[in-house]
Amino acid sequence: MNRPVASLGMYDHPAQRAANDSLWHWIAARLAAQGVRDVPASLERTRTPDVLWPDPALLFGQACGYPFARFHKDHLRVLAVPRYGAPHCEGTRHSSVIVARAGDARTALADYRGAVAAINEPASNTGVNLLRHTVADQCGPGPFLSGFVRTGGHVASMRAVAAGEAELAAIDAVTFAAAEASYPGLREGLKVIAVSRKVPALPFVTARATPEPVAQLVQEALLAAMHAPELAEARADLLLLGAEPIDAAAYDEVLELERTADAAGIARPQG
Repeated sequence: MNRPVASLGMYDHPAQRAANDSLWHWIAARLAAQGVRDVPASLERTRTPDVLWPDPALLFGQACGYPFARFHKDHLRVLAVPRYGAPHCEGTRHSSVIVARAGDARTALADYRGAVAAINEPASNTGVNLLRHTVADQCGPGPFLSGFVRTGGHVASMRAVAAGEAELAAIDAVTFAAAEASYPGLREGLKVIAVSRKVPALPFVTARATPEPVAQLVQEALLAAMHAPELAEARADLLLLGAEPIDAAAYDEVLELERTADAAGIARPQG
């Protein structure tokens, strides 16, 4: 088995990287003091989170709710669900904001029938699943989206909409709130025209292959880090208010939303 790896790549925008490093260094020091061997000294940033999710060496990471529920329950163990202090987040639940170009005369989601949507990845919960469910919920059944532009990331989707390369995008509310610190002015070219239903926030995870005693220590260290006074600034930069244990079955909710969108005939991206 490869050496353990740690990643916080889901929310690792430039203005948040130092905070992520501080959070991990605190957790890593606690684990090492408790006798955990081969604790990663730094966060992995050369591989994307989706590549790490099936890796049995993943000691600590964060997953997207839809890929976890659909593809990775056999690979990952949920440690905790975060609580974020961002608009459109409540307790341990978060939303996507549906954005359009600020100068577009249309004012409601229903006005965008036939629109092209920018998406980060086809399997994204916040970028695709919540977008499709929101369309079904607010605009009714039948064809709505005419196509998709795959951008590879939420920030790239925001830029695509602002530039007129797509008409809509669903952006994770935490990313949308954090964007201004890392990408000044980006949000000025956008307007929020709808907000999705709230679902459990992105879970902190470890590989199923992580030994049970070690997984428990990682969970305890993570929960303790949410209260450590010396991490207050880091948590603020990450918009983190805390974290708490959650049953992995809670993420099945996102699959119910997918079924609703499918039943309504809302197009899904390929891939």
